[in-house]
Amino acid sequence: MKRIHSSFLSKEEMIELLEKPAFDKVILGTGGRSKVKETFGEDLSAQQVVERIVEDVRRQGNEAVRKYTKLIDGAELTDAMLEVTLAEIESAIAGADKEVLDALEAAVANVRRFHVEQLPKSWFTEREQGAILGQKCTPLDRVGIYVPGGTAAYPSSVIMNAVPAAVAGVKEIIMVVPPSREGNVNPYVLAAAKLAGVTRIFKVGGAQAVAALAFGTETIPKVDKITGPGNIFVTLAKKAVYGHVDIDMLAGPSEILIVADSTADPKYVAADMLSQAEHDVLASSILITDSTELSIKVSKEVDSQLAALARKDIAAQSIDDNGLIIITKDIAEAVELANISAPEHLELLTAEPFKLLPYIRHAGAIFMGHYSPEPLGDYFAGPNHVLPTGGTARFYSVLNVETFMKKTSIIAYTQEALAAVSNQIIKLAEAEGLTAHANAVRLRGN
Repeated sequence: MKRIHSSFLSKEEMIELLEKPAFDKVILGTGGRSKVKETFGEDLSAQQVVERIVEDVRRQGNEAVRKYTKLIDGAELTDAMLEVTLAEIESAIAGADKEVLDALEAAVANVRRFHVEQLPKSWFTEREQGAILGQKCTPLDRVGIYVPGGTAAYPSSVIMNAVPAAVAGVKEIIMVVPPSREGNVNPYVLAAAKLAGVTRIFKVGGAQAVAALAFGTETIPKVDKITGPGNIFVTLAKKAVYGHVDIDMLAGPSEILIVADSTADPKYVAADMLSQAEHDVLASSILITDSTELSIKVSKEVDSQLAALARKDIAAQSIDDNGLIIITKDIAEAVELANISAPEHLELLTAEPFKLLPYIRHAGAIFMGHYSPEPLGDYFAGPNHVLPTGGTARFYSVLNVETFMKKTSIIAYTQEALAAVSNQIIKLAEAEGLTAHANAVRLRGN
């Protein structure tokens, strides 16, 4: 893991160091390229793979979905097997660990309670001459949520996508998730889906799942919006179908940035950095501190804790490739650099974190103090864990209830109200050369 003192670099060099590659500029590693070549018989880029899959699913429907599910996931499914049955869900719940189910129930309750607070309200206001203006908030009819699979199972992602959709009032919540080679779905993912209010579940992942949700197939219904994180193929597929459907955001690899002073415990800092590193070899873990002593201790602690991790090979490569410690002259500079990075997860492990909060402008989620570790947000606290990555916290928001709603403007003028402003509207319309617009007002307003 690299350790750098900010005084050794110019501001431009520091910005370049903190800048993350855009999601569509991520280059497949050697293993990824070999897998693509083995699967498709050609040395294709991620973009080329996605373009092929999306177009095939759009034209061929279930046939292409089944083909790519077999080719990529190794699961051979019939059309009838694509959808998870009620019996499969009940069997999963019956065989699940009771303590895990209890934890899932508690997490769902916390997430629901938080997101209820976000519900926007329709409103109306009276203006002059009896005019009424307002806004109507309406839930989407049908949404698709993508839940990652593959090297790990993520029931927490089910909760974070489905609960706000249910709170928003979405009638149909369609979930897609990659199956195992045997055609099964993780039992805790299925249990979380039932608890969170998912309507239907399909055993399909990757770009083929996104395309199926966007265009619909003989079995999988077309949705209005697709949400949820995934790998580079999923993200590129969401970009490809945007416009046919809406999407939440274009997400890249997981990130954590920790601003810490001398009061931080190096064991806590190292553990939190590794909590992101174990996600993906492309994940980013950064510590920015004004304490040289802390930086040395954290570096040693990361090496010590790595050995005990179940996913130590992934975490080790992530730390080696993307781990970074920056020593600054003071905490103010650390905050400045954090804003430049605009991280997905930002931890403030300082003596008085709330004093720094007003100066944080760009972050997906902010974790305050020594006892608010990032996994608290991932699983349990209540705020959503589907967050902007790759510096896009500069303009993206966290997934929330309004993600699953749309706002419609309401305009209701009386004859008197229109007459009072008609001349100004006519002048503006005629200035734009739109005489029919002017006539539509002139006929009513005088």
